Amino acid sequence: MYRSGDPSAKGEAEAAQELLTKAGIRSILLGDDAPGVVEGSWEVRVPAADRERAEKLVDAPGLAEEERERDEEEVSEAGLSHDLDFVNLATFDGTQADLEATLLKAALEGSDIPVMVVGSAQIPSLGFEVRVPKTRLEEALTLMASADQSGAEIEGESE
Repeated sequence: MYRSGDPSAKGEAEAAQELLTKAGIRSILLGDDAPGVVEGSWEVRVPAADRERAEKLVDAPGLAEEERERDEEEVSEAGLSHDLDFVNLATFDGTQADLEATLLKAALEGSDIPVMVVGSAQIPSLGFEVRVPKTRLEEALTLMASADQSGAEIEGESE
């Protein structure tokens, strides 16, 4: 009678089951490890005779309000910040653009800096952008500068 695949599905299903129990309706809570439950979801099942009453209880405005308040509590102020937005760190053009972007991406990931590359090998004329979260931009720039300096030192030694 209730199924959810949201990230908060387990908590919502537990809240629905608790509400049903308080109303005297027997129910069972099932996760996706149970037969017939869709992967990534949680279900609350009730006897067929109680289904209509259970659905009315679970769909009541009070439960939806409780869920909304709980969801709002789970989202921190940092989660609403634009500081987590990805910003452009570097742009590469030319025949080696995809290789340069991939190398930079590997270096950033090696330093545990989240990174994404925007571009396509099928349309190389558009170039490639390497993006990092705004809060990690300074750290990424420092890493790039030290990598550039190391590369220049190696190049100087080989000459």
